[in-house]
Amino acid sequence: MPKPARPAAPWIRTRLRAAPGAAWALALLVAVTACLAAAFPRTVDRYADAGLRRAVEQALPDRTTVQLYAPQPDLGLEQGQRERALRPGPLAEQYTHVLRAARPPLVADPNQSTYGVRTTVNQEVPERWLARPSGLPAQVSLAAQHGLAGHSRLTEGRLPRVSSPPVTAATAEVEAAVTAETARSLHIRVGSVIHVPGVERAPLAVRVTGIVTPRDPAGAYWSAQPLLRTPALVRVPNDPSGSRYWLGALLLAPEAAPALLGTAGAPGRYWQVAPDVDALHGHDLGALKSAVAALESGPGLREVRTATDPRTEAATDLDDVLTSYDEQRAGIGPLVAVAAFGTGTVAVVVLVMAGGLAADRRRSELALLRARGAWLPGLAARLLGETAVVAVPAAALGLVAALLAVPEGRRTPALVAALAVTAVACLALPLRAAVTHRVVRVHGDREDVASVRPSRRRTVAELTLVVLAAGAVETLRRRGTTGDQLASSAPVLVAVIAALVLIRLYPLPLRGLARPAARLRGAVGPLSLARAARTSVSAVLPLLALSTALTTAAFGGSVLAGVQETRDRAAVLAIGADARVEATAPLPSALPDRIRQAPGVRGLAETSIAYQAKPHGGPQSVPLAGVDPDDYAALARRTSLGAFDEGELKRSGHARTPLPALASPAVAETYGTRPFPVRLEDGSTVTVRIALVRDRTPAMTGTEFLVVDRAGLGAEAARPTALLVTGEHLDGGALRRAAGDSAHVQLRAEKRGRFVDSPLQSGAERLYTTAVAAGAGYAVLALLLSLLRAAPERTALLARLRTMGLTRAQGRRLLVLESLPHSALAALGGTLAAWATIRLLSPGIDLMTIALPSSQPQAGPAQLSTDPLSLAVPAAAVLLLTMGVAVGQAWWSGRRGSVRELRAGDTR
Repeated sequence: MPKPARPAAPWIRTRLRAAPGAAWALALLVAVTACLAAAFPRTVDRYADAGLRRAVEQALPDRTTVQLYAPQPDLGLEQGQRERALRPGPLAEQYTHVLRAARPPLVADPNQSTYGVRTTVNQEVPERWLARPSGLPAQVSLAAQHGLAGHSRLTEGRLPRVSSPPVTAATAEVEAAVTAETARSLHIRVGSVIHVPGVERAPLAVRVTGIVTPRDPAGAYWSAQPLLRTPALVRVPNDPSGSRYWLGALLLAPEAAPALLGTAGAPGRYWQVAPDVDALHGHDLGALKSAVAALESGPGLREVRTATDPRTEAATDLDDVLTSYDEQRAGIGPLVAVAAFGTGTVAVVVLVMAGGLAADRRRSELALLRARGAWLPGLAARLLGETAVVAVPAAALGLVAALLAVPEGRRTPALVAALAVTAVACLALPLRAAVTHRVVRVHGDREDVASVRPSRRRTVAELTLVVLAAGAVETLRRRGTTGDQLASSAPVLVAVIAALVLIRLYPLPLRGLARPAARLRGAVGPLSLARAARTSVSAVLPLLALSTALTTAAFGGSVLAGVQETRDRAAVLAIGADARVEATAPLPSALPDRIRQAPGVRGLAETSIAYQAKPHGGPQSVPLAGVDPDDYAALARRTSLGAFDEGELKRSGHARTPLPALASPAVAETYGTRPFPVRLEDGSTVTVRIALVRDRTPAMTGTEFLVVDRAGLGAEAARPTALLVTGEHLDGGALRRAAGDSAHVQLRAEKRGRFVDSPLQSGAERLYTTAVAAGAGYAVLALLLSLLRAAPERTALLARLRTMGLTRAQGRRLLVLESLPHSALAALGGTLAAWATIRLLSPGIDLMTIALPSSQPQAGPAQLSTDPLSLAVPAAAVLLLTMGVAVGQAWWSGRRGSVRELRAGDTR
């Protein structure tokens, strides 16, 4: 049997050469989409890792270091065994086992982890030349920590060492070093000898041979036990006179540790496991928490006890730090997922539209092949190969670009995202062609929204999406943003439902307007309406893309606007005005005038604040502010912090009349509305009567305060201690120069900028902004693809109508009026869907986590609210872009030679 002849030219090469522009456009679209898809998870990983590392660094090593401690060797052992247990050799061997017990992803930092021996009971020393602030003897803690030479710089003298005979519990003298801060505070010098009380022996003489400076004072080596670096001024407990004494650390050589057995300090062994911050990754948080728990009270601690001592205990606050970070990430992650779902949906729709456009462009070619007996699976396979030749290299290029642009983060999620983009791009054309040409047809049926009725399958699919959207919205309203991925996809599902509903409703107004339009004079109106009614049913894809993009953009814009509003509000609560100039003592009399002359200052409220005012002269203090009622009332109205009528606060009557006061609810509940005396810090007394109750006031924060007219205060008490400044674009440098050293200046703008204390917060904002921008770009591309799809038909229509006398102006109006219904539908649907999404989901979304640091006092939940600009601007942009494209297409069609040849005249 003869073999079939091979084709003269391969299918793929022929088709690509026939339409190189379409192939390059598809490659560019796939490359950009794959790059964005692959970069997103790596960017999330980068910000998550940076946020986790920042959280651990801010928590300080005394909380994040895992400290394992074993008490002094059992007293029942021989003295030689007890001394051997404290020597560097056995401790180093045990330290190796301790590091092995720390399982990944908990990785120990070898440069900051250490071990040693220290006294657990501080010892009072008799030397009178040591600093005694209250006449009490100083106390010392003895520590023999490994690695002193590598973690310190010698400032004076030499490092401690031991003599040739091994140190024992009976050794009479050992050498030690102290840090420069300890030496300065306790008046220790090189050569000083400190006698530590002994047990059944003479005091242990500790000779200071060197003064050192830590190489990395903030590192875990020095900061896991801050006393080694910095002495403490300890207040005697339950002492009414407030007596204090110094407590410092003496740093012995590791070989001198057995000498501590001869003191009453109860020496114990310890091993410090400092986490390697650079090895921490946000995606390993669950395993990291398990590793910390295992070392603190699980299998890891059991291994440590086997290698060291059965009585070894572990302590750390690292698990609390990780839990706090996890709560912050749990509050921010779903908000970012909303933007990711929206942008991803729009990108998928655009890829499908690109495949649909290619299928429509080749509809006649594929129909002819099917009519000649082409096998549908074989035809789909050829189209798949044709698309894969373009899409796979483009996606690989986009993946490489993403890996180079974002070098941090995991590769597997990025690879999966790029593969998903590649699969959608490759399958869009063959699947669309297979569905369209599954039945051999010579002529296609009319498929427009005005004539085709939805099938039962489509109705079932739409109802299913309605149920999913309702469930997602209800889940998010009930559980908030801590829900699953279904809750994060709620805005997208709402947009999908809005698009499907609008497509169903779209034919109704067109049918209703068809008859009245037929009576209009001129052909442009009725013709444009008829053309709009002939929109293909496949217009659901561009409408879906536009609706989803507008919903995501409006939702994201409202989130970002809500974050900024929350920070502005928190900054106003903290400062009380646009700027605050405050001192602990009365301000210079000339300072208010200098501040008024600073650039941008519009108003100034002078305030005298007594933080230790005593109602009824008792021990309980309530902050009291003396203000000028007119200026202060204007400030309260401008900041929306407890606005009031200035007349109700002004002093009236003679000097003995109680001053009307503005109070917080807590103070009003405690002291009532009857007059009561208040003793001020200068010893004077003023009688006040609570006349106004407000939750907030600009001068002071907190739940307790009193505000009175300072004209009723004494001359000394009325002197201002704070200036509350209002104005636009205040110059912080000018205000600080005017204040000089007499006062501290705080600006609301600077305070607001310090609210972002974690890369997780700033990264989430940038991701949200990027996702919204990418979604908007894909929406524009979807609109252009939908217009490009109808461009050949419109061009032919204009050419034929020009032969019948249609002018250029009428052609422009025709295309604009034909495109406006669909674009107006998309703009209206997207705006309504965005508004409904925000209104439905706002009860379950709290922006406080992303807006403010966890340490910032919160005035209640910051819920999402609609932002008018975020709703109006994207919708208006869609309409303007549609009109611009329609006008541009009409202008371009008028310039083509075929149109000039076909037109019958050019009468405007």
